[in-house]
Amino acid sequence: MTQPAPAPEHALLAEAAGKGAESTGTVVVAGLANLGIAIAKLVGGLLSHSSAMLSEAAHSLADTVTEVLLFIALKRGDRAPDARHPVGYGRETYFWALLACLATFTLGAGFSFWQGVETIAGGEEQGDPLVAYVVLGLAFVLEGASLLKAVGQVRASARRWGTTWRRYLSQTSDTTVKAVTFEDAAALVGLVLAALGLFLEQLTGNPVWDGVAAVTIGVLLLLVAGSLARANVSLLIGQSVPPRIADGLRAEIAALPQVVDVPFLLTSVIGPGQLIVSAKVDFADDASVADIERASDEAERRLVARHPGVRYVFLDPTPGDGRARAEAHPPDA
Repeated sequence: MTQPAPAPEHALLAEAAGKGAESTGTVVVAGLANLGIAIAKLVGGLLSHSSAMLSEAAHSLADTVTEVLLFIALKRGDRAPDARHPVGYGRETYFWALLACLATFTLGAGFSFWQGVETIAGGEEQGDPLVAYVVLGLAFVLEGASLLKAVGQVRASARRWGTTWRRYLSQTSDTTVKAVTFEDAAALVGLVLAALGLFLEQLTGNPVWDGVAAVTIGVLLLLVAGSLARANVSLLIGQSVPPRIADGLRAEIAALPQVVDVPFLLTSVIGPGQLIVSAKVDFADDASVADIERASDEAERRLVARHPGVRYVFLDPTPGDGRARAEAHPPDA
């Protein structure tokens, strides 16, 4: 009998581990693009004396550091399980990705706020804006190319699982491609803000507009870093799957012969596309030890076959709510 295809909801947290090479390529392209853009923006900012341009240079430098950390995240998190880490190193991906968020927050947003406030308070010397406009245009093309690659990967994954790219981005456990997509999108918005601030300063002769643009870029980076940090922290400490996925897993186990009920189900994401499923199972009273063993083996086969993200399945053949009950030790006399 042909096995049913996994539902889109399951696939969002079960992206195949083989997509790591594609994610690595996306990160490398973004990193190289951001390094070149950072240098160009720095030169343009120094020649035009634009605080918004210098903020954008810091933005691109932060993005470059971010891509380096995301590259480390992919390589460190893809290591095989060993005796000391029996479920693998998948969650280390989220640790390095969290450091990448902090890099965006400190290097990008921090410098933008400082540069913008300084310009608003003390003004700045106006330089030739032509160089800045040329650099902004070139940066927009390069950032756009990097974003197109990231969006292409997201759309391909979304099509593969029969869902929308927005839904895929909101729920996927592959936070590296999510980070690249968000950061490239923020970079394009930041370039528009920098160009607008530079244009208004040139039009009015008031450098406050350039400073306001720099502060706005800082706010933009702060929002992006905060959004990505929340996603990585949740996955790092052990996030469960959405209720619809949990209900599907519970139904798979409950449909097995000799199973009366599944009173407790626990799921935990242990890395990009990796999931642990643990459950308390109430078997029929007349079920033999052999029946329970066969049902447990079948449960593991079904869940692994139908839900690619499932790596480990643990069943406890006792009813209950899954919470250990132990009396507190009396205090020492």
